[in-house]
Amino acid sequence: MPLRSVSGPPTESTRANLAEQAYAQLKEMIHDFALLPGDRFSESEMGARLGVSRTPVREALFRLRNEGFLEVESKSGWYVKPIDFDRLDQLYDLRVLLELASVARLCARSSDPPELEALKAAWLVPAGERLADMREVGALDELFHATLVRAAGNAEIAKVHWDVTERIRIVRRLDFTREDRIDATYVEHAKILRAILQRKLDQAQLLLKSHIEQSKAEVRKITLGTLHEARLRVRG
Repeated sequence: MPLRSVSGPPTESTRANLAEQAYAQLKEMIHDFALLPGDRFSESEMGARLGVSRTPVREALFRLRNEGFLEVESKSGWYVKPIDFDRLDQLYDLRVLLELASVARLCARSSDPPELEALKAAWLVPAGERLADMREVGALDELFHATLVRAAGNAEIAKVHWDVTERIRIVRRLDFTREDRIDATYVEHAKILRAILQRKLDQAQLLLKSHIEQSKAEVRKITLGTLHEARLRVRG
């Protein structure tokens, strides 16, 4: 979808807004595999695709390069970098450490922070009330883990955790392409949340670590298959 254009000479704020929109749309294209790892393109081609000039596109591309999603070569232009599973494994390991520390802080509290009420309403529900849409469950899953960290009360840990979330989103959302993984997430989140509410620290941490490790393993398998299928669709 082309970005919204404006009439008249562009102002500094207009250029910044277009660059931000281009960045968000390009990142979404990468996350949705509309741009596949290995795909190549020029700044002018992407500008035409998004409906904006090369300047905001270039700013967005370099921002995504700094985040590790893209790379550029002098003669062949831009390309989407292959998924680095070793790097993703390290990010998942960091995520585990941050969330375990946050659970420890939550279990040490004498009362429940108000943020947990929203998690109870979302995850402690009968099977018939569970969401089934992949995107909705993926977003709700991110919110579950981010809320646990935020509710623990350390803003700096929450910032680092959100940065990790941004970096693993490209594969994490693929964990919800199968119905059994959606159901498993509801069951596991409910167990984690109940253990925290009951101040059962060891149980909560064990459940949380197992949940994330299982998700990491499933994501790796799903990603490889999805990339293969996506490439076949593009070639077809």
